[in-house]
Amino acid sequence: MLKRKSYPGLTDEEVLNRIARGEVNQAIPKTTRSFKQIVFENSFTLFNFINLVIAGFIVYTGSYKNLLFLGVIITNTLVGVYQEIKAKNNIDRLSLLSESKVSVIRNYKVLEIPQNEVVKDDLINIKRGQQIVVDGIVLDTEGMECDESQLTGESDPIIKTNGSEVYSGSFIVSGSGLMQATHVGKDSYSYKLSIEAKQTKGIYSELIMMMNRLIRLLTMVIIPIGAILMITSLTSGTQLNEAILGSTAAIMGMIPEGLILLTTVALAVGVIKLSRRKVLVQTMGAIETLARVDVLCLDKTGTLTSGQLKVVEFDTVDENHLSKETFSAMIGSMVKGLDEDNATGLALMHYFNEVDEQLIPSKQIPFSSARKWSAITFKNDYTYFMGAPEYLFGDFSEAQSVKMSEAFSHGLRIIAITRSQVDEATTVLPNDLELLGFIYLEDEIRPEAPQTLEYFKQEKVDICIISGDHPETVAQIAKRSGVSHGEESIDMSKIPDDKIPEVVKTHRIFGRVSPEQKKKLVIALQDDHHVVGMTGDGVNDILALKQADCSIVMANGSDAAKGIADFVLLDSNFDSMIDVVLEGRQVINNIQRVSSLYLTKTVYSLFLAAIFIFVSSPYPFQPIQLSPINALTVGIPSFFLALRPNTQPIKGMFLKNVFEPPLASGLTVVITTLLIEVFGNVFAWSYEEKSTVTVLLAGFIGFIVLREISKPLTTKINVLLSALLLFFLCLFTFFDRIFSLVNLYNIKLAVVYIPLMLLAIPIFYTIRCLVKKIFRE
Repeated sequence: MLKRKSYPGLTDEEVLNRIARGEVNQAIPKTTRSFKQIVFENSFTLFNFINLVIAGFIVYTGSYKNLLFLGVIITNTLVGVYQEIKAKNNIDRLSLLSESKVSVIRNYKVLEIPQNEVVKDDLINIKRGQQIVVDGIVLDTEGMECDESQLTGESDPIIKTNGSEVYSGSFIVSGSGLMQATHVGKDSYSYKLSIEAKQTKGIYSELIMMMNRLIRLLTMVIIPIGAILMITSLTSGTQLNEAILGSTAAIMGMIPEGLILLTTVALAVGVIKLSRRKVLVQTMGAIETLARVDVLCLDKTGTLTSGQLKVVEFDTVDENHLSKETFSAMIGSMVKGLDEDNATGLALMHYFNEVDEQLIPSKQIPFSSARKWSAITFKNDYTYFMGAPEYLFGDFSEAQSVKMSEAFSHGLRIIAITRSQVDEATTVLPNDLELLGFIYLEDEIRPEAPQTLEYFKQEKVDICIISGDHPETVAQIAKRSGVSHGEESIDMSKIPDDKIPEVVKTHRIFGRVSPEQKKKLVIALQDDHHVVGMTGDGVNDILALKQADCSIVMANGSDAAKGIADFVLLDSNFDSMIDVVLEGRQVINNIQRVSSLYLTKTVYSLFLAAIFIFVSSPYPFQPIQLSPINALTVGIPSFFLALRPNTQPIKGMFLKNVFEPPLASGLTVVITTLLIEVFGNVFAWSYEEKSTVTVLLAGFIGFIVLREISKPLTTKINVLLSALLLFFLCLFTFFDRIFSLVNLYNIKLAVVYIPLMLLAIPIFYTIRCLVKKIFRE
């Protein structure tokens, strides 16, 4: 036991002096972007810059009504900023609630303080499962082992002795100790590490990164085509102002300016909704990742089970002639001397509360997930070991094997108690171990676990149980939880690493898994083309949690595990995972919907711009004429669709699903526009008449694809679509001058646009069938 009272710690005056000198720790930078970053990155985008350049050209022409699109751009930016700031506030508030405290010694007293109140030279208590928050030197230790993989990339635990240096960002995998803070704040390794993590992890999702790649590709095309279109318009005799308006309209049409906004808003709203369900989203994009997960790896303890162990019974080995009372007192002395506050240690201390006062500890080896045992040496007595039976002994008597098999079949955990005559406990097992007895513990299954697992089973998400417990115990817990494949459990302590890729193809229940093997199992599943989610709560899960595509940790898990998780379930309710999956599905499905809407005008604008480079006619749209099409067939409905309940399983490839509808609708607009150009020339229509009919057909086709994308149609959706269509038609009667349109109540126009509207419907569905066939092939 560490003699805490022999360390006075800093006085209040010394603490104040260090704070005055700036020798105080700083809060770890939040994973969310700052307010300044949110405003800056939403405002100063590439497309906003292009739109400002377009506005400059339009101002030159003096056609100020064509600047109406700037109002939409400003509104989009404000909405994006507002929603992301709202999501940020929710994340930051929940992060503060879940942030762990630091135990320090000051004025001979142990205090729990926030991490940002630690000062230089503070004495800090550290124990298994905690992450070290500042750099320091070990003053006292009880078998402390540290994982420094954050620093070295090597996951093997490092034994720390008095005088050893420890670095923030690493975490304790075994034992406990007392350290003195030497580097705090910006001087500590954790601060630099968190800055790097923030820069590399970010908050954006795969969806947004995909959209950004698409936008970069479009940008490479938009500007050259726009410039060529303007030059060819001028050389064909078009007036300068008309050429500017035509080319700027083409460029504006090719820009899906609200697409990134809607994706960000949908994710931000998802974060807000999950925060109300006590789920802390530490990586915004992980919402969609979990929705794509097809294999969910669960650590048994603390996930499927409550983690609250209790001793069921114990028995002694007959040949040692130990009475129940002697054995019980001996165990009580062992657990008191080891003083481990993990679930097993707490259960043993609660049950074996009587001690043998003659047993005085002299050396302890705390429990390690890799070793699966702990040890303690008593003065003038034996060295005792306790841990997983098969890790301490190779052979058991027939009666003992039968008793253990029966216990495993009931899902019990077994601890073997042994002793040795070695002078002092070490991390190496001696050869003279003598078996003294067994302790049997049980762990209750979470009430919500069976129904949650049943949900994932119905949704075709494969469940994989990865645990350090005995395979039979794991299999029984899995069976009681409703996990299929329970009979296919496998002992990973007997499987070499090179066989793991083969094993994951045939098994889903794994016992006696080391922390390193957990990571390798996740890698093998990923190599087998699975999207892997991982849940856990202890330091033995951290390597796998970091490797998984998506990681989930309970609020009662270790500090180190919570620090690297994508999600923290603040109420430790396993059932909350269903909410996260459903929210992710809603985001992806709805973003697919709205993406198709935005890309419709991108497709037809791109084709028309390329075609009209070679056609000696002005571009058929003006910027002001695109505004009602964008607002009524894309902008307004997309906000409703992006937040619409839609939790169907994700089907097909995202890009294929997104591009099928816009290719069909975009090509339909191109065909009808070219037909209008032909009929307009035949009947000697003016430019205004041709552009008016083109706007009508483009909008009409927009409503066709909007109706398809909005399925299944509800009463509310039908009312919305009807209202938008009615308002669109009213534009041609009441707002025709504002949008540079002519009145549609003209027989020479009607004889063309009515047949074309009827023709557009079969053209759209025919092209869509062809596109689907091409994508399937």
